[in-house]
Amino acid sequence: MPPGPSFGKPPSPWRFRTASSSGSNAKEKNPPHGGRMVQLRHRQQNLGEVFFAREAESLMEAWMKEVDEILEDEPLLDLVYEQLGRRYPQSRKRGRNSTPADVVLRLMVLKHVRNWSYDVLEREVKANLVYRMFTRIGAETVPDAKTLGRLGRALGSNIVEQIHQRLVDIACQRHLVEGRKMRLDTTVTEANIHYPTDSSLLGDGTRVLTRIMKQVSELVGEQGTRVRDRLRTIGYRVMEIARLSRSKGQEEKEKMREKYRELVRLTRQVRNQAQRFSEEIHSGVKRAVNRKQQAVLRGMKQELDAMIPLVNQVLRQTTARVFRGVTDTPGKIVSVFEPTAEIIRKGKVNKPTEFGKLVKIQEAENQIITHYAVCRQRPADSTLLLAAVHLHQQRLGRAPELLAGDAGFYSAENEREAQALGVKRVSIPNRSTRSAARRKHQKKRWFRKGQKWRTGCEGRISVLKRRHPLYP
Repeated sequence: MPPGPSFGKPPSPWRFRTASSSGSNAKEKNPPHGGRMVQLRHRQQNLGEVFFAREAESLMEAWMKEVDEILEDEPLLDLVYEQLGRRYPQSRKRGRNSTPADVVLRLMVLKHVRNWSYDVLEREVKANLVYRMFTRIGAETVPDAKTLGRLGRALGSNIVEQIHQRLVDIACQRHLVEGRKMRLDTTVTEANIHYPTDSSLLGDGTRVLTRIMKQVSELVGEQGTRVRDRLRTIGYRVMEIARLSRSKGQEEKEKMREKYRELVRLTRQVRNQAQRFSEEIHSGVKRAVNRKQQAVLRGMKQELDAMIPLVNQVLRQTTARVFRGVTDTPGKIVSVFEPTAEIIRKGKVNKPTEFGKLVKIQEAENQIITHYAVCRQRPADSTLLLAAVHLHQQRLGRAPELLAGDAGFYSAENEREAQALGVKRVSIPNRSTRSAARRKHQKKRWFRKGQKWRTGCEGRISVLKRRHPLYP
């Protein structure tokens, strides 16, 4: 485990660095040949920044002082620095100087803690001396919202996961986490989509294809196939189906099937036209007047090629459900904009069906999340338990003495395997047991105490969703 920072008295919000020390640090973090476009830190503070940093220290919130110390950790900064250097093949040697790695990390932390958009982040940091000192920007120019968005995307999910793991290591060094306890739970992060119906999905797909084809026609003119706009007719059919779906009579159901036939026919016509557009762009029938516009045209072709298979899938699942009564279609999608979203039923009374991704969250002592994962496909909770114990051992160096989870994680095999891995007490209830011995076991004080501790997962998930919007 790499060494962490010293955790003594909180330092000043911006340690003064001399020109020699700052320059030498920056030099070590740059390649031996070429320019120094990717920086670890700003080179040097001026006298005014040193004065204002001391003034801002008294105005900093308590969490800022604590986080400021943790974010001085060199391995954390190295993760961000190396990732910024990999944005493009020549990022380290060409172009303008990028935003320093420590500034990027602190800006992203501030955005997350405050739950701001990039626009709000830019405005607040520009106008607030404390935020300028905390993010190490000082008197330098604050990156605009677009640049901040690009920097956030440049880090990516893999680096965020590595940063999280480094923070867990720091928590271990501070003895906030010892690995004696472990609890885990799953939740659904809903995708930002409307409630899916077959008619609305067909309408979404045709709208996107028509919009792209219109953009192609504006770019290349009247070359090749001309676009025909069928959106008004399709919109009428979607509204008629929505109205008829409220009725329960057999006559209305037959009318709705007829409207679906018309909607499917119109969708196929739009799909076929989009395929012709893609083929004509590929063959050169539709061509832009210069290289720059030709690159834009190729991007539009890629959008068409990505959307056409999704529309085909919606056509398959619509015809299967409406005309053959088959609801379990392979590869079913619930949105053409979020094709990876899944249909998940967790047994909630107020929301029996959710559309999104399943997320597993496991914790140790002191509410520290030691691992999280977004599941590619919706698994049974019981299949996640043993892998979570192995991860706990790998990251914290020991098996937990207490393992707590809800009934979804229970199986007799899981309990035996967990105990074989070194878990002393497994507090996972079996709700369907008829064994008097098992019911007596689940009434023991330590078991009930473990279940009370397990409920803290619900609060953690609530905070993640409510305070820091948890998205898939």
